[in-house]
Amino acid sequence: MKNKIVVAISGASGSIYAKLLLDNLVKLNSQIDAVGVIMSDNAKLNWELELGNKEYQNYPFTFYTKGDFMAPFASGSAKYNAMVVVPCSMGALARIATGTSNDLTTRAADVILKERRKLILVARDTPLSLIHLQNMTTVTQAGGIICPAIPSFYSQPKSIEELAGTVVNRVIDLLGLEDSSYRWGEE
Repeated sequence: MKNKIVVAISGASGSIYAKLLLDNLVKLNSQIDAVGVIMSDNAKLNWELELGNKEYQNYPFTFYTKGDFMAPFASGSAKYNAMVVVPCSMGALARIATGTSNDLTTRAADVILKERRKLILVARDTPLSLIHLQNMTTVTQAGGIICPAIPSFYSQPKSIEELAGTVVNRVIDLLGLEDSSYRWGEE
């Protein structure tokens, strides 16, 4: 069975992570049946500010508005097997942790958790308060995965894209998709 993936892009800084994930999902399309994308208004603003373009409009995925509760992944019956929130703001994390389904992102995350499917939150904030840490614990206890946007350096990245790619490669692995990214201890 191929993957059906929800990608939610919140208003946190770190649009490069969302862009690189979408780029990789395009390349890995043979392993994917569907990608549904939700972008908050602030996500669009941050993308334009941080990346200097509106290229989010050019991806071959289905985009949904934050209030579209008729999106297929607003119900478990659509069998979307994974969701990534990238970058994940602390506000989005808090709403997911408390089950506040007030928009499509939080409803989809609620569905993914209740169906015991894979929820990956690419948390992007620093420093963290006790409230943030408790929310991360709550999501983890509910079955979600916190994958902080903390790049690694052992692959010796040469550009900001390669550096951010170290985080996105972890997300791709967590989604269970096959790619050819750097592997520790392998040539």
